[in-house]
Amino acid sequence: MNKFATVSPHALDLAREVLNVEAAAVQALASRLDDNFLHALDVILSCKGRVIVSGMGKSGHIARKIASTMSSTGTPAYFVHPGEASHGDLGMITSEDVIIALSYSGESQELIAIVPMIKRQGAKLISMTGNPSSSLAIEADVHLNAAIDKEACPMGLAPTASTTAALALGDALAVALLDAKGFSAEDFARSHPGGSLGRRLITHVRDIMRSGERLPMVRENAMLGEAVLEISKKGVGMTAIVDAEQNVLGIYTDGDLRRTLEKKLDFSTTPVRSVMSANPRCIAQDALAAEAVLMMEQNNISQMLVVDDKHRLIGALNMHDLLHAKVI
Repeated sequence: MNKFATVSPHALDLAREVLNVEAAAVQALASRLDDNFLHALDVILSCKGRVIVSGMGKSGHIARKIASTMSSTGTPAYFVHPGEASHGDLGMITSEDVIIALSYSGESQELIAIVPMIKRQGAKLISMTGNPSSSLAIEADVHLNAAIDKEACPMGLAPTASTTAALALGDALAVALLDAKGFSAEDFARSHPGGSLGRRLITHVRDIMRSGERLPMVRENAMLGEAVLEISKKGVGMTAIVDAEQNVLGIYTDGDLRRTLEKKLDFSTTPVRSVMSANPRCIAQDALAAEAVLMMEQNNISQMLVVDDKHRLIGALNMHDLLHAKVI
C-alpha cells in the first residue's frame, strides 16, 4: 500500500525514465563531437576580447550557467539577454568578442534579430542548437549540434533533455578550455576566495598556525608538571619538547597525559622526555592547510607541529584552528 496517498505509484518509474532519457541525451553528444568542437575551442582561445553567452527562456538560464562556469575556470565570460541586447546592450559587443548563442530550435527571434549586428561588429558567433539547418546554425561561424532524440517531458513540450544536453556541452567547452589554458587549482581558488573550496586551496599552514607567545613548548630537561602547565596555558592540547636550538625532539599531548595518569607517575620528578612521543608528525609552514587536515585524519591525531627546513619548531596547530579557519 502506498503510504503517500497523493503520490502516483508510477512516480518513481517516471522519474527513472526522465533520468534515463537525459543521460542518453548527454551520452549521445559524446559520440557526436567532431572538428566543430575543436573549431569552437580555437575561436574562443584566440579571442582577444570577451566571451558573451546569450539565450532566451530556458536556454537563457543555461547560457547564464555556462558563462558562470567559464568565468570560474579561466575563461572570462558574461551573459547578455538577447532582448536587452536589441535595446542597447549590443553596444558592449566589440569586434574582438566571441558570442555563444543558445537556441534549441535555432530560430529564436530575439537571437536572430541581433545576428546581423553581431556580424556587422565583426565579432565571432558560435551557435549551439538542435537543428544544424536552422537560421542560427547557418549564420554562425561555428555550429555545435546539441540535438536530442526526445525530451524527458512525457508530453515532449517542456525543455528537459535539451537543456541538460546544452548544459553538458557548455561544461565540455569550459573544461576543454581550462585544460588548454593550463588552469590550475590555485587559479580556481583565486576566483573562489569566499567558498570553502577556495579556502582549502589558498589557506596555508603559516596563515593559521600558532607562533610566538602562543606556541606551546618546553625544553628537553623539563619535568612533567611543567609540560602539563604549558598545555593548560597555551590551550592547544599539547606541547612540543625541544632542545636549546629549538629542534623538535617530541610531543606531549592530552592523550599522553591520560596515559601518564594511569601510571601514577610523580609530575614533579618525572622528566617529560621519558613519557613524550618521539619523532612526531610535523608539517612545513608553506604546506596547504588542507594537507594538514589530511595528515591528521590519516594518522588519527588532532594536533601537529610546524617546523622549518632544519626541523626547528616555528609553529603549532590543532583541529580547532582548522575548523575556525573553515578549512574543514
